[in-house]
Amino acid sequence: MADKDDNEKTIAEDLVVTKYKMAGELVNRVLKQVLEKCVIGASVREVCEYGDTLLLDETSKVFKKEKDLKKGIAFPTCISVNNCICHFSPIASEPDLILKDEDMVKVDLGAHIDGFIAVVAHTFVIGSSAEKKVTGRKADVILAAHYASQAALRLLKPGTETYTITGTVEKICEAYKCKPIEGMLSHQLKQFKIDGEKTIIQNPNDAQKKEHEKYTLETHEVYAMDVLVSTGDGVGREQDTRVTIYKKTEETYQLKLKASRMFYSEVTHKHGLMPFNLRTFEDEKKAKMAVVECVNHRLIEPFQVLYEKPSEFAAQFKFTVLLMPNGPHKITGSPIDLDCYQSECVVEDPELKSLLQSSANPKSAKKKKKKAEKAVGESREAVINPPAIENNAMESMEVDAKA
Repeated sequence: MADKDDNEKTIAEDLVVTKYKMAGELVNRVLKQVLEKCVIGASVREVCEYGDTLLLDETSKVFKKEKDLKKGIAFPTCISVNNCICHFSPIASEPDLILKDEDMVKVDLGAHIDGFIAVVAHTFVIGSSAEKKVTGRKADVILAAHYASQAALRLLKPGTETYTITGTVEKICEAYKCKPIEGMLSHQLKQFKIDGEKTIIQNPNDAQKKEHEKYTLETHEVYAMDVLVSTGDGVGREQDTRVTIYKKTEETYQLKLKASRMFYSEVTHKHGLMPFNLRTFEDEKKAKMAVVECVNHRLIEPFQVLYEKPSEFAAQFKFTVLLMPNGPHKITGSPIDLDCYQSECVVEDPELKSLLQSSANPKSAKKKKKKAEKAVGESREAVINPPAIENNAMESMEVDAKA
């Protein structure tokens, strides 16, 4: 294992940073196009298929001369609507979902170049605009998830202990009377590994608090920061929706069925350790049968489709962050139009407000240093007597967040 760690490629190398950034730009382009397809009357299945096709097309265009360089989908396109929390990406033989006006849509996808992974997720409400604002609980949960993710971004730096992020996300969600989804993990990303050892947990229950380790973030690490929030009790539940997304593990077992062995061999060669959708197999029916034995013996693990209660809503924002020596560098994410959302809730806590108003862009932070020194007196006064932050007042931080 020591040898493996010694040879591990990290963002200390310029070429690795370049590959991450290329994957990030590509993923952002695909996300934008998938979001544009999420309109009234659209088929979720068709839009998911469209997203996966785009991811494959875009990754095929880079490093063409390096035939042995692996690239492709790092997380299949998922579109989870309203109370569906995550991982909904139906195959042809399963029930589809048609999008309608005012649906809360979460799009989640990812790609990799040479095993260097960039993932992203974004939430919006169909038909919303500055003129037709989203209000009530839908606005609460989207703003809670958005600001919690922005606070997490500002804390993603060397020396931060992971539970600091856990607690901050929880406090911001409380301000919006929402809850982070229990036990959801944000993972460290490594080459060809979407679920690295270091994790940041959301809203752990008592058992998870005892079992889940605390970690300290370090320079040259990469994280997929995933913030999932609901208006309900924050507990994800499985329903009768079939799992379609799986990932190969590093367990070993001699499969008994020939169909299972063929399926497992195809998974190994086509996807490696990256998550995949059953729709990528020529015979979906055979794939559905073969995956059962693989899952039973832990050769392959499922990404369960989770739900909140039917009357609740769930929002998600996920982005990929490189912990560079000059600060966190966010390489994926789509800007949110805060003019579309109006909540009666605000973040009152002075420390949280100060964190949210700080820069998330290391380059612009340097430029702003002199200005900040002049404004120290003003900011001290603001902390002593803080005004309530209105939703649009924090819009300025969006510019930083795009970095």
